[in-house]
Amino acid sequence: MALDGVTLAYLVKELAPSLVGARIDKIFQPEKDEIHIQLRQQGSRRLLLNTSATSPRFHFTQEIKKNPSSPPMFCMILRKHLEGGKLIRLHQNELERVITFEFQNYNDRGDLVSLHLYLEIMGKHSNLILVDPQTNTILDGLKRYSHALSQYREVLPGRAYLAPPSQGKQPPLEDEEFWRATLYKEELEHPITSILLARFAGISPELAREIVIQAGLNAEIRLHQCGEIDLSRLFQAYRRLSNPEGISNIQPCLYYKLTPRPQLFAFSFLPFQQYQDLKVEYVPSLNDAIQIFYQSKSNNNTLESKRGSLKKIVQEQYSHMSKKLKIYSEAEESAQKGLAYQRWGELLTANLYRIPPGSSEAFVEDYYDPSGSTVTIPLNPHISAIDNAQRYYKLYNKAKATLLKTKELKEASLEEISYLESLQYTLNQAATITELNEIHLELVGQGYVAGKNIKENLPFKKGRSKSSSKSKSKTPKEIPQPRVYRSSQGRIILVGKNNAQNDWLSLRKGKPTDLWLHTKVIPGSHVLVPLEDGEEFPDDKTLEEAAALAIYFSQARGSSQVAVDYTHVKQLKKPNSAKPGMVIYDQNWTLYLTPKQEILEQLIASEEVTD
Repeated sequence: MALDGVTLAYLVKELAPSLVGARIDKIFQPEKDEIHIQLRQQGSRRLLLNTSATSPRFHFTQEIKKNPSSPPMFCMILRKHLEGGKLIRLHQNELERVITFEFQNYNDRGDLVSLHLYLEIMGKHSNLILVDPQTNTILDGLKRYSHALSQYREVLPGRAYLAPPSQGKQPPLEDEEFWRATLYKEELEHPITSILLARFAGISPELAREIVIQAGLNAEIRLHQCGEIDLSRLFQAYRRLSNPEGISNIQPCLYYKLTPRPQLFAFSFLPFQQYQDLKVEYVPSLNDAIQIFYQSKSNNNTLESKRGSLKKIVQEQYSHMSKKLKIYSEAEESAQKGLAYQRWGELLTANLYRIPPGSSEAFVEDYYDPSGSTVTIPLNPHISAIDNAQRYYKLYNKAKATLLKTKELKEASLEEISYLESLQYTLNQAATITELNEIHLELVGQGYVAGKNIKENLPFKKGRSKSSSKSKSKTPKEIPQPRVYRSSQGRIILVGKNNAQNDWLSLRKGKPTDLWLHTKVIPGSHVLVPLEDGEEFPDDKTLEEAAALAIYFSQARGSSQVAVDYTHVKQLKKPNSAKPGMVIYDQNWTLYLTPKQEILEQLIASEEVTD
């Protein structure tokens, strides 16, 4: 959800008691569009002010970011004027997205002066501006710009401060007739959500949609489709949700999407019906909801950025190997045609006495053909018939050698492509920076990315060098944390998150008698079902659910009648120089399954959090 005017009003109301009267200890600017103010009032707290285009906001934070070696100019201006001062007031004008922080501090001459810090939350135009209220003069702005960028105003030291232009929206209305009259200023064909957004202050698209839904109407309903009762219900929902004075006790919520991977999706100051299909988490305060949401958003941006860079590396390798495979396939096809030269050579050898010197072609009977057909064989007239036969034998031997070499190269390319497909799958499934870092290390180990070879530093490496054994006591190695699920029968099911974890799970973690599952031929995660001593198989329900997880965590997700191989860990072998995550097995059983959605949902919800 956007940080709209209504939500800001609740946030100001919540934070004002903790902010008003606080002393300013330190000011930092860890990022070009973010200021941290260290406040002291019955303890120390850190206030974050962000003006980025995608996440402008303010809230308390516990995150301490690394600061630049030298503070930026705006940070130095804030320190000069605000450090040691007191925050005396925090307010919002109506439901505009401009928050005013009023400070008092002593200037260079020892006089007590007032200063205003305006946080303007306006998307890509967001800004933080320090103003002297006595003269309405800008002392500085986090983002400076002149009339060359904005015809409306300049944000430069010494210029007069102009508030952002008013959008002419109505503040929260209590008069239903006036509210209806405002609605009818728009075209009748317009959706109600767009009219609420355009005509009334403090409302975001999500809040407008929620007003319509809580009125019991379709979210896409248009003005001309609303009757008297519909309008009355709309007004009641509008009054309840758009007026910050109307709700004394808010219930901040966080909403999570669980597919394709768990992800924080939205927050709200009250439970929203439009998110009723999502997983909801209630949090103690709106500040906590906003902090957690934007921290998750920042982490997700970092995650997607790293995922994108790794996917680009893998895709480049995949394209390169696909081109090589095409070349090998074409060479193989051409060499297959060259195998016919052996037949021509033998036919020429058998008919040497019948071929006159200087002939450009030979017409000979094909004794390989039961019908005794005649074959026309092109000849080089400048050499003898026996030399022409030898030439065809050489072409045949060359084609045969090409086929043998090409087969080896083609198989290696197919194996490489299969491995790269498994990397693409694990990259798409990775849900944390830690998981992506493991894949990055795997790429380094395979030579796709420049860097120190880290194989001996992996806790799940099959062998350890002497140096790694010596360093073990100094730096304890991190144990992989695969996904852990519970079957409906209470059995543990383990699922690897990437190729390196798959190797560790199958070759190190699993006991010889444990059950191992994987989608047949299709890239995916290794699945392990630990078994008790003397137990050959788990119950049928657990086996089916483990197979469902193997399908869900593979490229076959969403498919029907997927083949899943299962066998015991003792049957698994890893050939020398095999890629991470690659194993072979001789004895196995195969289960064909179409996972049921309700079973998958129950399994995914049963995931246990690992340390």
